[in-house]
Amino acid sequence: MSTSMVAGPGGGPAGFEHPGLLYRDIDEYLGVTTGFVRSALTAGDAVLVAVPGERLALLRAALTDVADRVTFADMAVAGRNPGRIIPGVLLAFAAAQAGRRVSIIGEPIWRGRSDLEYPACAAHEALINAVFADRDAAILCPYDAASLDDEVLGDAWRNHPTMIENEVRRPSDRYADPLATAARFNRALPPVPPDAPRLAYDGVDDLPGVRRFVVRHAGAAGLAPDRVDDLVLAVNELTANTIEHTDGGGTVSLWTEHGMAVCQVDDRGHLADPLAGRVPPPARAEGGRGLVLANQLCDLFRMHTGRAGTSIRLHMWP
Repeated sequence: MSTSMVAGPGGGPAGFEHPGLLYRDIDEYLGVTTGFVRSALTAGDAVLVAVPGERLALLRAALTDVADRVTFADMAVAGRNPGRIIPGVLLAFAAAQAGRRVSIIGEPIWRGRSDLEYPACAAHEALINAVFADRDAAILCPYDAASLDDEVLGDAWRNHPTMIENEVRRPSDRYADPLATAARFNRALPPVPPDAPRLAYDGVDDLPGVRRFVVRHAGAAGLAPDRVDDLVLAVNELTANTIEHTDGGGTVSLWTEHGMAVCQVDDRGHLADPLAGRVPPPARAEGGRGLVLANQLCDLFRMHTGRAGTSIRLHMWP
């Protein structure tokens, strides 16, 4: 394989690069990704490989000779919730590099990601372009073109300024404004089950009752005590945001679905910032961490927001 056509992201020119890789077999996957890593290391970049477990093992084995210079992360764990990849994986790694250029392989979408998770995954890929636009970084995103469906591959072309296909890198003719692309995935959530327990709240004095409500129903849904604590903290942050930033209070609903505990917070606010929850506020800022924290604590964070209000749905696996 001629790596000169595909290894450009690693150690490339200053600025941000975000290529997507469509691969159809393991040889192609390893050829492009290891070329990316070795090129980046040669250029002196800090390198992170964040891919799901099976692929992670393959890359570790193929990079044994340079593994001590690479940070590895299992995306199926670190990126279980797509909403925490930007703040908890990508930005966290970049912030730890003391001004060095970073080159990252990030594979957030793989066969086995559910239809429930996919909108959050696709929005994540679009928003990378906005978050890293002014950063000195390269993020290569592999897609298994042999197993992912046409909708996913079409979104890959829209979410990446350049694409690598058949070992050739070229500009994407479908790439679009990242915020507009992400907005396509601001989709209405399925209805809350009519028999789901609900609790209304409208002031600070109601927050202890909200916490008790979550403890009671999350425990009944089968969550372990530490997971109940995580959900209580996440919901407390969201409901406190309602009280601080909106009028009219809100409601909390909690039920079980496909073996998960699901909690939805509804209020009349409108989250106009598409990066809310994806970028941590400055260290000295007061507030602004509630959505980021909820993303970090939960297994899946889905949101629909508009002029009529906002619904945030948190999923927790036992």
